[in-house]
Amino acid sequence: MGQEFNSRNIPLPIQREVRQRCGFGCVICGMPLYEYEHMEEWAEVKRHVADEITLLCDQHHREKTGGLLPKQVVREANANPFNHRKGASKPYNLYFSGKTAEINIGGNSFTCEDRGYGTAMVPISVDGTPLIGLIIADDHLLLNLVIFDEFNAPVLHIKNNQLFYSTDPWDIQLVGTKLTIREAHRKILVEIDFQPPDKVVINRGRFLRNGVEILVRPTNILLTNGGGVFSGCHSHNCYGGLIIGHHETPIGGFMALPNVPRYLGDRTEALKFERELMAEIEANK
Repeated sequence: MGQEFNSRNIPLPIQREVRQRCGFGCVICGMPLYEYEHMEEWAEVKRHVADEITLLCDQHHREKTGGLLPKQVVREANANPFNHRKGASKPYNLYFSGKTAEINIGGNSFTCEDRGYGTAMVPISVDGTPLIGLIIADDHLLLNLVIFDEFNAPVLHIKNNQLFYSTDPWDIQLVGTKLTIREAHRKILVEIDFQPPDKVVINRGRFLRNGVEILVRPTNILLTNGGGVFSGCHSHNCYGGLIIGHHETPIGGFMALPNVPRYLGDRTEALKFERELMAEIEANK
């Protein structure tokens, strides 16, 4: 299927067809964080045709754009994608053998039952912006993640497993079942462990938005704005979880904090958190 468009934005039904055909990963290496790539250059064809679009991770996309990865190699891999050759996709794309899914964030659990295509959870949201989200579709988990810097600029955006936006200093590594996102100097920003067949665990992370700082640690979630600590909370079949700030459309969850101080949090715990991560990195060299 295909359509002609003036916009470079690929329609969602075509994205879904491409994801399924490519095995939910880069056709070269299987990396489950990817970008949609027109094998026939968009500037030349100005159309979205599923058979002409493939999935490439950030590295292989750059290599193709720079001429280091020949188009013919991409076409050959597209015809026989890495994940299909291996018979199964990488651990990031979890096959659901049960009827429920769980995401555990800092000792807080969020579960839902698969109620059909597009079942979704938003465990953490600030001012109407979901920072962490999960969608169940096509027997896979689709991760949604947005990370902002201290100046409120988005530096990393993963949308339904698509590496939608990233800056050069970021490093994304998948080893076994653990996905680690860090800056160039090795400071861990997010650490995610995928536990097939139906669970995702976020053990560490630092999320910023509009003056709100949220630290995820193995046993709790710390809101440095006001010092709130959340551990052992649970929600089931609830779209939201920790809901901070104003939301135009009310979201149900285990905790809603419409008013929190901004940029006034105690930095002691944040600095301690950073030191702990650096010490762990040094110990694991």
